[in-house]
Amino acid sequence: MEGYGPISRVYDRLNGDIDYAAWADGVEAAFIKIMGKKPELVLDLACGTGKMTFELAHRGYDMIGVDLSIEMLMRARERQTDEQILWLNQDMRSFELYGTVGAVVCCLDAVNCLVSIKDIDKCFSLVHNYLDPEGVFLFDVNTPYKFENIFSDNAYILEDENVFCGWQNYYNEKTGVCDFYLTVFENEGEGYRRYDETQREKKYSKKQLTDALERAGFSVVGFFGGYDMSEAKEDSERWYIAAKKR
Repeated sequence: MEGYGPISRVYDRLNGDIDYAAWADGVEAAFIKIMGKKPELVLDLACGTGKMTFELAHRGYDMIGVDLSIEMLMRARERQTDEQILWLNQDMRSFELYGTVGAVVCCLDAVNCLVSIKDIDKCFSLVHNYLDPEGVFLFDVNTPYKFENIFSDNAYILEDENVFCGWQNYYNEKTGVCDFYLTVFENEGEGYRRYDETQREKKYSKKQLTDALERAGFSVVGFFGGYDMSEAKEDSERWYIAAKKR
C-alpha cells in the first residue's frame, strides 16, 4: 500500500465531479438512521486532501483526519482556515488515536487499497477498537463489476483545466488486483510538469467484506448503491457500506 505522492498536487482537480456536499448529506442521514443521533467526534480515515473532513467539520462535527500520504495532508492543511481538525499522518492498518470516536468514515475506495484480507482485518479491527459502543463505520469500495468491466485492462484520459492525465490499467483476473499507471502533465505557464505514479487496488466480494466486518465485531447494516442508501444493483460501480459496532 502506497500513499499518494506527486499526484496530490492535482488530485482534487481530477476528481472535481464529486459532490462532497451531497455525500456528506448522505453520511449525516446514515448517522441518524443507524445511531438515532449525530456523533460528536468523527474520524475520516484515509482522508486524502480533506474534502469530506471539511464538509463534516463545517456541519459542526469535531474531526480527525488520518492519511498515509504526507503530501495529501499538506494539501488539506493549505486550505484549512479556522476549522479545529486534528491531522494525523498514519497508515490505516496501524493507526492510533488518543481515545474513541462516535463514527468513522472512509471515502473513495481507500479500502480497496488494502490488497490482502490480512490488511483488511487489521484496519477493521482498529476501527472497531476506536469506536464508541454502537458506533458506526461508513465506507465505500469499487465493486467487482467495476474491476471487471470498467477498470479491466482499459486506458483512460482525464482532463481538467491545465491538467492532463493518462491512465492505463492492468487487471489480474486471478488475484483480483488492478494496477493503475498514471502519467500527469500539469501546465505551469511556460511548460508542463510531468508526474508518474502507480496505484494498486484489489477487488473484494460482498461475502469477503461481510466476513471481515463480522470478524472485527461489526454488524453489517447494508450494502448500498449510493450515499443516499439507495439499493445496490448488479451494475453498481461502487458499494456504500454501513456497519455498526456490536
